[in-house]
Amino acid sequence: MKTILITGATGNVGMEVIKCLSDLNHNYKICAGVKDVSNDGNKLMAYDVNIVHFDFTNSSTYHDALTKCDILFLLRPPQISEVKKYFKPLIEIAKDVNVRHIVFLSVQGVENSKIIPHHKIEKLIVHSRIPFTFLRPAYFMQNFLGSLHNDLVNKKEIFLPAGNASFTLVDVADVGKVAAKVLINTPDHLNRAYELTSSEILTFEEMAEELTKGLGIKINYTSPNLIRFFITKKREGVPTMLILVMIMLHYFPRFQKAPGITKSIEKIAGNLPNSFSDFIKINKEGLASLIP
Repeated sequence: MKTILITGATGNVGMEVIKCLSDLNHNYKICAGVKDVSNDGNKLMAYDVNIVHFDFTNSSTYHDALTKCDILFLLRPPQISEVKKYFKPLIEIAKDVNVRHIVFLSVQGVENSKIIPHHKIEKLIVHSRIPFTFLRPAYFMQNFLGSLHNDLVNKKEIFLPAGNASFTLVDVADVGKVAAKVLINTPDHLNRAYELTSSEILTFEEMAEELTKGLGIKINYTSPNLIRFFITKKREGVPTMLILVMIMLHYFPRFQKAPGITKSIEKIAGNLPNSFSDFIKINKEGLASLIP
């Protein structure tokens, strides 16, 4: 029986991939790579997975986790940007232990953004000559449940230096479905890259309007200058590296061509992708938590 190792198994994407794999008929052994075997393992008790100790920040865990892995689902945790320190040895070990395929969660537009870590990771994988599939999702709708949630629920505001830039969006639920299908059918996706998007391109002003409709409460959009944004987030206790990542994700698109829409989700997963309004309906309780 071949083995699939899911890294970042307790994160938004990792959990969704495991959930979607559990809904499919396949003959693969699923291993969930987690940093804390005891605590993180409890989060996965509902699924038929084997818990494996894997810590991105501890390279000594790489070899044992990868030794019996045939297919690797690889992602980059937001807090890890040092590609040479962590991903270079990881991919070298993957090659040494004969990992047969890497499915890497990248980002849309990565081929034109050499400064982001995903670009360098893709290059490392290609140069390793390990067969690969690159999944390049658009802007995650789930950011409104994560890095943008505090402003949303406490200030009823989207506070980002994005101006009038347009963004393609995608629901992590749809990314999970695609990833699961690819992982159990890797020969059909050999050395391919897929951009994963919904059918919408929206500005944050338009997203605020959708949230207002869906939540039944006025959500405003404010686009501060970079200095104001940085100072505000520092005062809120947001780590400097995360602030810089948020600037990179939201400010630079103001000067770039709007990303395109694809039908990759429909073709691979077999379903139409969720719209932003669908996402709001499905996650209304989480989005509206703390809103009186």
